[in-house]
Amino acid sequence: NRTLSKQNYEDGMARAFQACHEALKSDGRLVVVFANKSPDAWETLAGALIRAGFVVDGSWPIQTEMQNRQRSLTSAALASSVWLVCRKRQASARPGWDNAVLAEMRDNVVRRLRDFWDAGIRGPDFVWAATGPALEAFSKFPVIKKADEPGAQMTVSEFLREVRRMVVDFVVGRALTDGGDAETVNGLDDVTTYYLLHRGDFGLGEAPVGACILYAISCSLSDRDLSDRLDILARSNKTAPNDGETRDGEADDFAGSGNTVRLKGWDRRTAKWLGHEGRGSRPIPLIDRVHRLMHLWRAGNEIEVNDYLDGSERTCETLFAQLLQALIELAAAASEERSVLESLSNHIAVRGGRPATPAQSSP
Repeated sequence: NRTLSKQNYEDGMARAFQACHEALKSDGRLVVVFANKSPDAWETLAGALIRAGFVVDGSWPIQTEMQNRQRSLTSAALASSVWLVCRKRQASARPGWDNAVLAEMRDNVVRRLRDFWDAGIRGPDFVWAATGPALEAFSKFPVIKKADEPGAQMTVSEFLREVRRMVVDFVVGRALTDGGDAETVNGLDDVTTYYLLHRGDFGLGEAPVGACILYAISCSLSDRDLSDRLDILARSNKTAPNDGETRDGEADDFAGSGNTVRLKGWDRRTAKWLGHEGRGSRPIPLIDRVHRLMHLWRAGNEIEVNDYLDGSERTCETLFAQLLQALIELAAAASEERSVLESLSNHIAVRGGRPATPAQSSP
């Protein structure tokens, strides 16, 4: 049972940290170095530290791995270790409230994310680099109560899910504003968020499964959703060479047999439902709307393009225009994808939608 195994492991870590807690003086410090890319592993570490009575007092991502080693080339192994500096929590610490803790977490994390981004930290490393600053807010309290659910407590898992989503919104916000100062993006659906996150890091080439699972979880999706139901990922049967190091079950968790997957290009997403219906109970993702329009435009169906635009309430909003521009920037120069996107952007502008930017109008 995976849940029981995780709990047993956290119990063991908590006992080890409790022993450290007892050995430390009141002004002592515990330094934990962690470089695991599994969400479960981070939840276990954070839960054990809090249960043992520690507060995360500071954190730094430090590059500790060679980029050209075999494992870095064939997996989502982290290049940075996150160093957590912990102190003893005051015995008199009272429970906290989730709304106040989340507000403090966002303030802490936004400031640090800018620094991490400017330092060139990207990919899964960027997601986990934010965990330390986030835990500074969460670990101050022995438990966190939910303000809108009497008697309920916020779990470490729920908290870290909020952190991961905030980080991916930061990254996608940068993509939508062409590296601007936007710290988050509001209103973008989960599927489009995942698409931009994946495309920005890995393009349309092979991507390590571990990172894709992390990004999917951060966008409230599953790897099976993306490959089987949403037609976003194509599975690979290529198995990476085994260098003797553990891969944290990344291949086992994904709905495929290989260690890599590929993002499907717009020309490979040809399902009849694309852009016409959401999968399950989800609304139609913006990326599906764009890809539907691209197919219609390439086929020369300008009337159908106009009908689709008229029937899509969101296509002329700022967010849609930002998405088009981000996709243009991500597309290869002189590619058919870029040409179609630029033509669509100009067509929407001529019809009275949001004006195309100079970058959109240029060939």
